[in-house]
Amino acid sequence: MNGALILTLDCSDRPGITAQVTAFLFERGCNILDAQQYNDRGSDRFFMRVSFDPAGTSADDLRAAFAKFAQPFAMDWKIVSGDRRRRVLIMVSKADHCLVDLLYRCRTGELNVEPVALVSNHPRDVAIHTEIGDIPFHHIPVTAQTKPEAEAKLREIAAACDAELIILARYMQIFSDEQSAHFAGRCINIHHSFLPGFKGARPYHQAHDRGVKIIGATAHFVTADLDEGPIIHQDVERISHTDTPSDLVRKGRDIERRVLAEAVRLFAGERVLMNGKRTVIFRG
Repeated sequence: MNGALILTLDCSDRPGITAQVTAFLFERGCNILDAQQYNDRGSDRFFMRVSFDPAGTSADDLRAAFAKFAQPFAMDWKIVSGDRRRRVLIMVSKADHCLVDLLYRCRTGELNVEPVALVSNHPRDVAIHTEIGDIPFHHIPVTAQTKPEAEAKLREIAAACDAELIILARYMQIFSDEQSAHFAGRCINIHHSFLPGFKGARPYHQAHDRGVKIIGATAHFVTADLDEGPIIHQDVERISHTDTPSDLVRKGRDIERRVLAEAVRLFAGERVLMNGKRTVIFRG
């Protein structure tokens, strides 16, 4: 995808949008590499993602021209580089299995993201048990009394490192409504899919006691509604009566790792569009 640009848009549905968007690109000499669209009849919204070769036309010129094109449609849109690595801030508490997996995928080039900061509510030697290289680490303790100051510090760090995405990689602190609103649409959380059935501590042990046959994980955007934000990706795995609570924990960690990684990949590839309380996912 060297040099490719990605256009994403959504607007009220009407006939001919696809034809007009593709004609816009054709008239400027652009070559479409991949195009996906979705017409949501429930909300009467149109969604589209186009990857294209700009063929020498600058991204800034295309943005200026598309701004005029999009105005009559009242489109929400953006044009970004397909190669640019998205800057991510990763948060973790004591379980670092998701963090380790994300860092590995970043280093191997599987994820098109650049970790610009790591944040934990615990000290470095408690929160992380892997090599983090030169990624800055920030310890922000959180108590009921200091939570407003801690959240302000996180916003300060995110702004200073120009983070485009906040990843809660098993970060076990609940954001306030203010914090959730501040990072709306750019903060992803991962958790087991037992909610709301098995709340609180030791959910896998609760599931084992109930004899569940499927376990899973959910990655979603963070909102003020705890663990109810728009879902990006989910996965499950079947288990049996022979699985112990430890087996469930082990398998659960594997699912959490791959579900979170896929959610980050989709976000970094501009494949996630918001549709009210839901998401439109253009896979590829």
